Amino acid sequence: MDAYRDQNYLLNRQYQDATNFGARVDLHRRFRVNPYGFHRWVFDHFTLNEGSQVLELGCGPGGLWRSNHQRIPASWQITLTDFSPGMLQEARALLGEERFTYQVADAQALPFADGSFDAVIANHMLYHIPDLKRALSEIRRVLKPSGHFYATTFGREHLRELDELIWKQWPHRPGKGLGKSAPFMLENGQEQLAPFFTQVTLETYEDALEVTEAEPLAAYVFSGRLGSFLTQEMRESFTNLIRQELAARGTLHLTTALGMFEAQKA
Repeated sequence: MDAYRDQNYLLNRQYQDATNFGARVDLHRRFRVNPYGFHRWVFDHFTLNEGSQVLELGCGPGGLWRSNHQRIPASWQITLTDFSPGMLQEARALLGEERFTYQVADAQALPFADGSFDAVIANHMLYHIPDLKRALSEIRRVLKPSGHFYATTFGREHLRELDELIWKQWPHRPGKGLGKSAPFMLENGQEQLAPFFTQVTLETYEDALEVTEAEPLAAYVFSGRLGSFLTQEMRESFTNLIRQELAARGTLHLTTALGMFEAQKA
């Protein structure tokens, strides 16, 4: 199974808690060019009525809702799920019980009745699901007629300059020259959603990163699967490479390619 969908690794190493996730969020938060945050941009696209029943899959530590806490209509009923109990525990600690309910759940077998929700949200998580078709079928099942599905993801060009830097450090690393690919991306999401939903549209979020410090960028790299294979000496060597690049350039520009698909149940 590929790195994106290795469930044992994701649950036991990558998303056991929010540590690795936090390193990636922190890089975007500190060095993004667009002052209007991604989570607020996502929330702007929700077209839901009063009293809506909302489900988020793979909620992580609840960043979408923390970024928009004052904007959430009091009448919404929000169910947050994640396949990681540790992530869900952190979301509960940060968001509390008043506005939200929490449940450990696998998107491939959702523990909810047919037609339970007005909206389902999958924020940067569909590419982790082993059987994506099964999950999309489940999402469609739990949506009410005309219910909305919102799915964010990244594109092939996302952080390509960082990939080039990694390849510069490790030129014989497997995968060089293959390009970024994932099971659900901006480039292939439309065709995967089309069999299950109608009116599938894509909106892209304009941004970039201008990185001025080595350590946060190194922490981002080490938070991923590559980090689990690196010795301390290798980590220090790569961090020094980033420092050298910053000394030569002043800043490191990183392309971002982020967006959201919106679809509707027929």
